[in-house]
Amino acid sequence: MIGLHTSAKHQEVTLREAVMSPHQSLTLPRTGHVLENRSVLAAMTNKQSNKDGTLSDEEIKWLVRRAKDGFAITTTAAANVTELGRGWKGEMGVWGDHQLPGLTKMATLLNETGTLSLAQIFHGGMRAPKSLNGVQPISASENTEDGMEGLYTRALTHEEVLAMIQSFTDAAVRCQKAGFHGVELHGAHSYLICQFLGSVTNRREDEWGGDLMGRSKFLRDMITSVREATGPDFIIAVRISPIIEKAGIFLHESLELAGIICQMDIDMLHISCWDVFQSVADDEDGPSITKRFAELVPKHIPLISTGAVWTSQDAQWLLDEGADLVGVARVAIAHPDWAMHLHEPNYSPERPPFTEQHLLDVDLSPVFVDYMRKWKNFVK
Repeated sequence: MIGLHTSAKHQEVTLREAVMSPHQSLTLPRTGHVLENRSVLAAMTNKQSNKDGTLSDEEIKWLVRRAKDGFAITTTAAANVTELGRGWKGEMGVWGDHQLPGLTKMATLLNETGTLSLAQIFHGGMRAPKSLNGVQPISASENTEDGMEGLYTRALTHEEVLAMIQSFTDAAVRCQKAGFHGVELHGAHSYLICQFLGSVTNRREDEWGGDLMGRSKFLRDMITSVREATGPDFIIAVRISPIIEKAGIFLHESLELAGIICQMDIDMLHISCWDVFQSVADDEDGPSITKRFAELVPKHIPLISTGAVWTSQDAQWLLDEGADLVGVARVAIAHPDWAMHLHEPNYSPERPPFTEQHLLDVDLSPVFVDYMRKWKNFVK
């Protein structure tokens, strides 16, 4: 699915043209990679990794199945950059060279399918529980939230912030060595990068806090460090949440952040909307979140939008709103070949709940199926 030349059977289009469809190809402007369609398998927690962060055969199998079945971009589960930053059991790790054999196996098998392989890298921050890691969680500032049982985080020192940027950089280099085409820096969902971006979770008074430029310095310096370490041919995507009010993430600043980081040496911006169809609370008759970003993001930076897309009509609507690529998660759990049906204008795959046997048949392990039971009405 990827290459440096466009397949003759697909019509290549440039970014954000007036007419696009989910099955049309797309060339990444900076690197020249050609994506066969507009589908992105977004990162999904699946809890199938081993205790030491190494990949299990089950996790590799489940991801490769979806790459084989047509996803243009395939993203790993969130992978932690430090051993003590884990957010949950069964989490994928990229913090040590002992994880390289599994990472290399996964990247090799993914790349053989023609998909563009991305490893999503992150740190849990305040969402790295002491009960799992044995240490007090860290964050941009002293923070707590529901589920932390009254425990507060410890604010990273200046030196520790620099060390954390190096941990992300080392992880990216490790992913490059394993053979991934690139990484996605996970700055969404209230994990560590997001905690630095938020005005509520980041109340620092040094160079890493204050206004948006200060709060985004952690991410901006990380982008610079990763690019310097991996070179010009490695893909860097950045995922952000447009709105998380309890963290101090607001739409106007997220739009401003997008404008800032899209002037940097990144390849894609990924907005995590949870529900792309949901209107903005204080402007219900205004443009969608996706359209607001599409009007601001430079045309040479592909825009991925993710959240509640299920049908081919949903995907088409999202492209019409200005997204260049359509991210999905839940639908791909039960329908690994979702991307293959994007040429069908009325494709509407079965919705949950699904039987355990169906999920096993599409290469979820029993561990993954048990995890999905926690999602309301997903498993019969």
